[in-house]
Amino acid sequence: MNNTHNYFDVYYKEGENPTFCYRSGNMVYEEMLLNGVLVSNGWNGAGYPLDLLACMPTRLDHKRYTEPSSFNIELDGQSVDFNLRFVDFTTQKDEDSIKAILTLESSIKPVVIRVITVLDGTQMFTRYCEIENKSEFYMNLSRLSLISGGVEEIETEKLTVSRDVEKFYSVGYFADDRWANEGKFTWKDLKTEVTSIDTRFNRDRFRHPLVMIRNNLMGKIWFAQTAWSGGCRFTVDYNAKPEITDTYLSFKAEILSHNPMYIIAPNEIFVTPEVHIGMVCGDFDDAVYEMHSHIRKSVLNRPEADPSALLVGAGMGAEHDMSVETSKVYIERMSEMGGEVFIVDAGWECPPDRQLEWGDFTGTNLPNPERYPNGIKELVDYCHEKGMKFGLWSDIESLGRLCDAYIKHPEWRADNIYGEKSPRFTDLTVHEAAKRVEDELARFIEEYKIDLLRIDYNTDYKEYFNIRDTGTGRKECLNIRHFKEVYRIYSNLKKRFPNVIFENCAGGGGRTDLEMMKAFNHTWVSDNQCAPLSVMITNGMTVALPPERVDRLFAGMNCHNFGSFDLHMRNTMLTHMSLNVISPVTAQMNEVQLEFVKHSVALYKDFIRPFLPTAKTYHHTPDVADTFNEGFSALEIASPDSCRGALVAFNLCNTNETVRKIRLKGADASKMYEVTLDNNREKFAVSGRELKYEGINIYIPSSLSSELVLYKEL
Repeated sequence: MNNTHNYFDVYYKEGENPTFCYRSGNMVYEEMLLNGVLVSNGWNGAGYPLDLLACMPTRLDHKRYTEPSSFNIELDGQSVDFNLRFVDFTTQKDEDSIKAILTLESSIKPVVIRVITVLDGTQMFTRYCEIENKSEFYMNLSRLSLISGGVEEIETEKLTVSRDVEKFYSVGYFADDRWANEGKFTWKDLKTEVTSIDTRFNRDRFRHPLVMIRNNLMGKIWFAQTAWSGGCRFTVDYNAKPEITDTYLSFKAEILSHNPMYIIAPNEIFVTPEVHIGMVCGDFDDAVYEMHSHIRKSVLNRPEADPSALLVGAGMGAEHDMSVETSKVYIERMSEMGGEVFIVDAGWECPPDRQLEWGDFTGTNLPNPERYPNGIKELVDYCHEKGMKFGLWSDIESLGRLCDAYIKHPEWRADNIYGEKSPRFTDLTVHEAAKRVEDELARFIEEYKIDLLRIDYNTDYKEYFNIRDTGTGRKECLNIRHFKEVYRIYSNLKKRFPNVIFENCAGGGGRTDLEMMKAFNHTWVSDNQCAPLSVMITNGMTVALPPERVDRLFAGMNCHNFGSFDLHMRNTMLTHMSLNVISPVTAQMNEVQLEFVKHSVALYKDFIRPFLPTAKTYHHTPDVADTFNEGFSALEIASPDSCRGALVAFNLCNTNETVRKIRLKGADASKMYEVTLDNNREKFAVSGRELKYEGINIYIPSSLSSELVLYKEL
């Protein structure tokens, strides 16, 4: 059943234990205020309210769960998840969404908690809370689960199944948290234990905060993303035993840091981070479609940060000679290749021959006069003369040891838990430090006349959790207060400079969460361009983010010894394309290579780019473990009306398979299509029914090579 994304409603039932039924598309989620505890009643993915049978509602057994609460909040060491009093329930509805506000008052602490749910017609919704301190005293926030409680119970005696309970569910997440290993999405059997998946606190920052839970028995998938740049945890508690007929599943999405994670001032209203959560009865592609639809409609929807321009980026950084003369040659070559924005990356603040030391010069914020004797405007003007826009990199939130601010303002670098001063991290809870960041970025844009601003972030994740007295007389972890300031700065700047392209980067994919992305047109998802991992990264990160938001780079960054030339190009073609150089400045470009690049960029601009911002994404090989084992990966996009689509297919390492049968999932069985196989530039006509259900054979010549398949309606 196709979801047209136009139905959303809140069904509120008053009474002693009021219920709140949230319906969006075919997703149903219900909560109840049960004896002072807001609890999850469960989910339905087929559109049925849980009390469809009035006398036999299909709600969870709350006594089965130690913590049935729909959120967890701890203030001054006390849980305020229970002894809650109902105050009010209101809704605000327009043609695009409905916002529900449940107001509760604690009998334990003088606080009011507002549970806010936003539905938009997709099968994913937004959830966050407001915590209002009604007292005259500061309160320590030391625990925060944004959504929690029971998910599902299975009465297995009603199903003809084996008792292998560890095959009933699978959990999907990014299996690696290290730099250059982003996007390694995998499915694993869910053990009958408590499973926790952490990022940016107990684990490194290169794991995007996404989780999926799949019911293998009944074809359901739950999916969630925490929109937060700091510490996150997903916890899945699966309680099942072979000899017991019923199973119980619960879930939490938490914010992590040292405690207190935030000190709420008297009369302050603290707004929590958001979590985005939903479910489908369907397959992996259905779940990704609902997630992308929600993200496009309700999360990354600021007009200033529209991604649809998709200008082809190109540039150079510290791995090259960054002289003015070399830069001009590369501007000419990038323009000839089809680049539309030339970006000067890390190294522009450094003297000649010291660009690899760019980390020490970060925060200088001035073009080095030895490198650019006429100022950087010389390159800006040259770019514009060649018909390209100009972009500039900045790691503005870091302080290199050679910049003035590092020396003059040690108070801008907070202390870790050992009392040691941070080596690079700029504490944006310090007003003067935050003002400098915002003012300097505005100066870059205005003084240098840049068209694109690339924001990098090369701080170790442990620096996020420094501590400081923020004016309350007690120590507080800076994580929440710092990142709220980060979001404020970039939001302000994007509104102030709506026509400047904002590109997000964080040592690769270290800060790709949905909240950070709100002020950015698109994001770098990894520094790793080396196959086969580069292919895995593209495949995985287009699960978490719509493909038009995902930057991938052709050539550059040491990919040259890993895979074929065509593989490097095809790995960018269903995302936001960026180009790098294909020959040293002292050598002519290889004409065969150049023709292929120009041909591919033209296909991207003319065929793919027009529908990419609305494309449906199909992951033919969603599990990184299976993909490595099979030595094959394929990713497809299609226009919403199925009039055109594209698929990239890759042989990975150690495979002898040269002929692969591919079914084009985005095709419409009632249409006729012209299909192009780009390796040999062959075209032929075929029915949509054959494309979608029978498949076509494609030829991929070797390991680490590829094929591009294009199809359009005749």
